[in-house]
Amino acid sequence: MSTTGLPPYDDTNIFARILRGEVPCKRVAESEHALAFEDINPQAPVHVLVIPKGHWCSFADFSAAASEAQQAGFWRLVGQVAHGAGLEESGYRILSNMGVQGGQEVPHFHVHLFGGRRLGRMVQPA
Repeated sequence: MSTTGLPPYDDTNIFARILRGEVPCKRVAESEHALAFEDINPQAPVHVLVIPKGHWCSFADFSAAASEAQQAGFWRLVGQVAHGAGLEESGYRILSNMGVQGGQEVPHFHVHLFGGRRLGRMVQPA
């Protein structure tokens, strides 16, 4: 259940279905606590999604309710994916959207890992 005022976790969202094996994905890496896979609509040469294996709607929800082991395991996999993709020297971006105004499309906490080219501005000027 979300602890952030967002609706309760929806177990039918696409990431929950991927975690259950109901929807295929191009796996990049996996651990006890997280799954990394290629984005189906990449916005950079490297565009990987990393999702925790649990029912968290947002970063706020994940940071408040996930155990220390779950949080460490998730972020460790993010780092391993960046390293494995060879992004540490050239640089990369980690992005997470939260809520409608933040651009969150899937109500399951996740991060986007972008790299492989020079990345533009994070947001447009106001």
